[in-house]
Amino acid sequence: MDDIALQLQESIDTKRALLSANLDVVRKIADALIGAFKNNRRVYLMGNGGSAADAQHIAGELIGRFKINRRPLPAIAITTDTSVITALANDFGYDTCFSRQIEALAASGDVVLAFSTSGNSKGILDAVKIAKNIGATTIGFTGKDGGLLKDAVDICLRVPSNNTPRIQECHITVGHIVCFIVEKELFGATNK
Repeated sequence: MDDIALQLQESIDTKRALLSANLDVVRKIADALIGAFKNNRRVYLMGNGGSAADAQHIAGELIGRFKINRRPLPAIAITTDTSVITALANDFGYDTCFSRQIEALAASGDVVLAFSTSGNSKGILDAVKIAKNIGATTIGFTGKDGGLLKDAVDICLRVPSNNTPRIQECHITVGHIVCFIVEKELFGATNK
């Protein structure tokens, strides 16, 4: 098998493993977002590196649209404000970049969604702790063992892989599925 076929097969195999073990978790994640949006609450998303891009991607789908034109949903990727992030990193240390924003912005009833392939990012874990103290629902998207994040969040999606690219591919796939379910439940959208 050549490199291209091998990479594609690994991706397919990881998604098959995800399918067999996580359907109920994906539904819980979608229900948490639906509940927040129905109650005029917000969703905050965060991650480092490629996971920051995933947070921004899903926030964009929720604010813009996924499959249909509809009202925007309040989703904020707290990975995008370089002035805030660099000020916090400079003045307080990088590990505060997300926790200070959650402390400033999140409220009880909001959802805080954390992407971390290892589940061990100190900055992510600190932000989740603050979110829970505020009364937000916390959701983690992690890899196979879930790291420390699996026990820190209310709901944890653990992709059955230790391979970062495969984990991130599944994170964005599940993010898209959640966006589809949210649109369907809130706006009657169908998969066209």
